[in-house]
Amino acid sequence: MREPISLILFLLLIHGALRSSSVTAGDFNGDYSKLSGIIIPGFASTQLRAWSILDCPYSPLDFNPLDLVWLDTTKLLSTVNCWLKCMLLDPYNQTDHPECKSRPDSGLSAITELDPGYITGPLSSVWKEWIKWCIEFGIEANAILAVPYDWRLSASKLEERDLYFHQLKWLKLEIAPKKYIQWLDEHVHAYFAVGAPLLGATETVKGSLFGFTFGLPVSEGTARLMFNSFGSSLWMMPFSKHCRADDMYQKHFSHRSRSSHQTYQCDEQEFWQNYSGWPTNIINIEIPSFPGMDAYPSASEIAQTNLSNMDCGLPTQLSFSAREISDGTFFKAIEDYDPDSKRLLHQLQKLYHDDPVLNPLTPWDRPPLKNIFCIYGIDKKTEINGYKAVDSGK
Repeated sequence: MREPISLILFLLLIHGALRSSSVTAGDFNGDYSKLSGIIIPGFASTQLRAWSILDCPYSPLDFNPLDLVWLDTTKLLSTVNCWLKCMLLDPYNQTDHPECKSRPDSGLSAITELDPGYITGPLSSVWKEWIKWCIEFGIEANAILAVPYDWRLSASKLEERDLYFHQLKWLKLEIAPKKYIQWLDEHVHAYFAVGAPLLGATETVKGSLFGFTFGLPVSEGTARLMFNSFGSSLWMMPFSKHCRADDMYQKHFSHRSRSSHQTYQCDEQEFWQNYSGWPTNIINIEIPSFPGMDAYPSASEIAQTNLSNMDCGLPTQLSFSAREISDGTFFKAIEDYDPDSKRLLHQLQKLYHDDPVLNPLTPWDRPPLKNIFCIYGIDKKTEINGYKAVDSGK
């Protein structure tokens, strides 16, 4: 279960007063004990603990405040319905279950092993090996800072409920603009993006349609129920490198209205080239055809048509690019067959495209740092698209 959990992991190494040391691009020669680091874990990579009392019927394994929820495999196997109450969020407003709520743990222990134990610990290890490497380099214990968070929430809800980004603080707003780059050059040695899906991941589409178990002893249906209740799941949807949302940071300084919704615009290459900059289309589906439409209608025609009154017929094959995933065209096309698609469309619009600050489903600009490392595994096949046959339900 280690690999699917580590979907988005970032490590930021910071060096303080090291002017006497030799620092060159991509290299550091100096006293490693003077280094410090900030670790921001990825999706499903932070422990969640109960923040309420939940009595589980017919079981001695109740949930009490500070009990481990993500991940306690003992309670997952013994009281799965109780456990789900502490894990699921309302798909529309992202609030906790009325009977149980969970909150992220704090400190390094929250991101080392999700389910500590002789057997479960190594199977759920996330950042433990990285921290061991830091210790081997001589970095002091108080120099490594973990910034865990509730990975179930979208960025806007993280700020709204937990003030997560306010606590991180926006450094650029606290340093004089003329000295901002200078400060970064002097204090930040390197930024590591570990396994970061910078254009999204096709596994996210698979998880939303079929469920992704993370190697846990749960059914795919249960995994899908959880995955689609989390507003953060759409954060990793594939998107086009040719489409961007408005730069709300510039709007902030130009005194334009921050309440206005972002517009999603694509350049000419998006329509000249195929697949939105990906190797192929992200998803291919078959839906039953019905009278009154062409044999091979466009995605927009399918999206605008009521598919509930159709008759049986030969299936229609449709393909969707990364742009059509991130702008909701795909989920609109199958919403009459899949109730979860309506909820996903609501989340996509409210939590992403209507976010007044930032729409993450747009290409990121390079951070203004000298040393940036994007680290990925090798020699393992990676899924780049999928296929789904949609059942009419008749």
